[in-house]
Amino acid sequence: MSGHHISSAKFLWGIAIALFFLTFVTVAVTWIEIPDPWNVVVAIGIAIVKALLVLLFFMNLYWDSKFNSLLFVFSIIFFLLLIGITLLDTLFRIDPIPSF
Repeated sequence: MSGHHISSAKFLWGIAIALFFLTFVTVAVTWIEIPDPWNVVVAIGIAIVKALLVLLFFMNLYWDSKFNSLLFVFSIIFFLLLIGITLLDTLFRIDPIPSF
């Protein structure tokens, strides 16, 4: 890559306002009665959108080389794989008998 992308202050303020708005939406969703498994799904969905905004525009991954984006995607897949293996181990353990 020959040069760096420089984002305008107006664009960065727009992203920051979007992040503030999504934070307000996250808090507002807690006031709404959503059935039990879906409240977590909505909260994680909003958090993923906020994380993608930060990654793509504040960390300039959108304008960076596609190799760095590929490394990011593979690191997320590797992290989810490790979490999945850990859950497989912990979900099927026999509960120990407390000694006290």
